[in-house]
Amino acid sequence: ALQTYQTDPAMRKMLTQLYFYIMPVFNVDGYHFSWTNDRFWRKTRSKNTRFPCRGVDANRNWKVKWCDEGASFHPCDDTYCGPFPESEPEVKAVAHFLRKHRKQIKAYLSFHAYAQMLLYPYSYKYATIPNFSCVESAAYNAVNALQSAYGIRYRYGPASSTLYVSSGSSMDWAYKNGIPYAFAFELRDTGHFGFLLPEMLIKPTCTETMLAVKNITLHLLKKCH
Repeated sequence: ALQTYQTDPAMRKMLTQLYFYIMPVFNVDGYHFSWTNDRFWRKTRSKNTRFPCRGVDANRNWKVKWCDEGASFHPCDDTYCGPFPESEPEVKAVAHFLRKHRKQIKAYLSFHAYAQMLLYPYSYKYATIPNFSCVESAAYNAVNALQSAYGIRYRYGPASSTLYVSSGSSMDWAYKNGIPYAFAFELRDTGHFGFLLPEMLIKPTCTETMLAVKNITLHLLKKCH
């Protein structure tokens, strides 16, 4: 984005008219653990006083249909929702930031691995969001832009029907708290995920994903409602 600011009018328009808040890693301790102990670790690393199992699924810990369908009350499960909503300091910190700025924030994008999908609300139920036509159009254009880089086709649609039903997700929370564009990217794997070095994964995935993000941002500036 910064490298093309001078040469790309669309990028210049985006960076001139909007603020971007970027968090490189949400689950810092869990991410570190995935490199040192368990490559497919997905939870946080918080301790449980009653069970030896550690961590909470940070994407089941948000206060939106918390620990309903698609989440587990058992601390040893991968989809453990936690003892209460926002129990995890990572979730609590981001939720606080979003609540503080939600009147100014127009889009929330989260990035996960891996499934080659672009998802939007709802995750917790099979239902159509009020601004479906705008969000659906943005998703359609975004996956087409993404495909133009390397020919990789992403599926897109409501998370509940495109992937599975899950409760307590950050995407649903953002949308229910007034952020009209909320998306979750399930990024593609460019090889065997367990043995990829970062530099092997970054370039193709980030190149195509950036095209999708750019497309969503430009759609947002058109003020579709």
